[in-house]
Amino acid sequence: MAQHSFSAPEIETTDKWEAQMRKGCLEMAVLASLWHGRLYGLEILRVLKRDSRLVLAEGTIYPILNRLRAEGLVQSQWVEAEAGHPRKYYELTQSGRDRATRMAETWTEFSAGLGCLIEPVLKHKKMEQTL
Repeated sequence: MAQHSFSAPEIETTDKWEAQMRKGCLEMAVLASLWHGRLYGLEILRVLKRDSRLVLAEGTIYPILNRLRAEGLVQSQWVEAEAGHPRKYYELTQSGRDRATRMAETWTEFSAGLGCLIEPVLKHKKMEQTL
């Protein structure tokens, strides 16, 4: 794999666009993480990391979950744990399932189109690496 050296302004710019791209996908990712059933906050973080390589701080996930709850897309419930402290579990409402489905369909169409657009860029990079 080629190594790249960036000056400070280039790194900052790269970090900003990548962060914005990831930020734009968070709501869809959180809804998708709840598709198979209820999870508490740390479980959601683990699923996101394991299944999508999205690594979030605890302080990031809870405002998103609170907003999704306020919009009626998830519901929450405190559950007493056998050992330890109670946990707040989140699960999709029917509106949340509908939104997750629409978002997944839109993402699939969008990413397929974008994939076609960037394919020549990646082919060019691959050709440069073989030279």
